[in-house]
Parts: sequence; C-alpha cells; structure tokens
Amino acid sequence: MPEPTETGHPPVDDALARLATLDGVETEAHVAVYEDVHQRLADTLAALDDDE
Repeated sequence: MPEPTETGHPPVDDALARLATLDGVETEAHVAVYEDVHQRLADTLAALDDDE
C-alpha cells in the first residue's frame, strides 16, 4: 500500500496514516481500523464547525 499523500492538516494526516497499519494484517482486523479512521475524520470535520 503506498504512503498516503500528506494533506498538511495533522489530524487528517494522522488518521490516514492509520491505513498504513493494515499492510499484512488479517482482513478481520481491517474493520476496526476503518472505523477508527472514519471516526477521526468525522471528529475533525465536526471540529471545523465548532471553530465557526
């Protein structure tokens, strides 16, 4: 899996970096990582609304 392109937004970059942990991991473990990444990205978007 190629390294994700950095966005310049640390919380997004950290969330996307979690996807790199899937290389070599059994498929059953992928769901937990996808859910974690989804939650991190959702939290980041929600924080943008809080800043307004």
